[in-house]
Amino acid sequence: MSFTDHRLARMTVLDFGLFDVGPGTRTIGIPGFLLETDRGARILVDTGFDPLYTADPAAAKIRDGLSRFGRLIDFSARQTLPGQLALLGLTPADIDAAILTHGHIDHVGALSLLDCPVYMTRTERAEPRPIYFGQARPLAWPDLSYILIDTDTRIARGITLLPTPGHTPGHLSLLLALPVGQNLILAADAINRASEPDEGFADAMDPIAAAQSANRLTHLAQQHGAQILYGHEPAQWPLWPKAPQPWT
Repeated sequence: MSFTDHRLARMTVLDFGLFDVGPGTRTIGIPGFLLETDRGARILVDTGFDPLYTADPAAAKIRDGLSRFGRLIDFSARQTLPGQLALLGLTPADIDAAILTHGHIDHVGALSLLDCPVYMTRTERAEPRPIYFGQARPLAWPDLSYILIDTDTRIARGITLLPTPGHTPGHLSLLLALPVGQNLILAADAINRASEPDEGFADAMDPIAAAQSANRLTHLAQQHGAQILYGHEPAQWPLWPKAPQPWT
């Protein structure tokens, strides 16, 4: 399905739960996004954690070793991909395309529930399995159609994909133009919190590339008058409207 003659009409933030990054460090929201076009297409950005974390959390924790990093403190069936889509009267089968910013645990966990083309960078898809978490690689790439990009790519009017390597080698961000005249940059983990540039991108696989990508996003934000939505900024998360309310 081509979206080149579509225009972005609406964005809704999906709430994929809360994660405690170590005791006393910070509590972060796990976002996804649903982009809807003026011709009725539904494009999902990221998929949240594996629903196994609600069906059998003990098994998921043992499999992934996530407790070495932190803990999910708010992740219910409502905050899985199917649960968030249900708030909008939708199911995973209603998604026409997905965009995967990168293959980490909180972004790729429900990718296998989809049956649609997936946009991502060629570099990220070249990994034998999603990067996921630490040395854990429990998920295979689902048998889906992958649309692989190497450069900035406009997939619809108002939706441009931006390769932003650093956090992972094939990380992807988005530049959005909403019909109300508001421009947004979905940085994802290219800048996962406002303080990350000053902290030297310690969470990135390639801190030097991450700094370059962050500088690029900052310049694009200035050029387009865009607000940057960080991937996991504790101060931003409570302020965002969540599904079923659209972004305004």
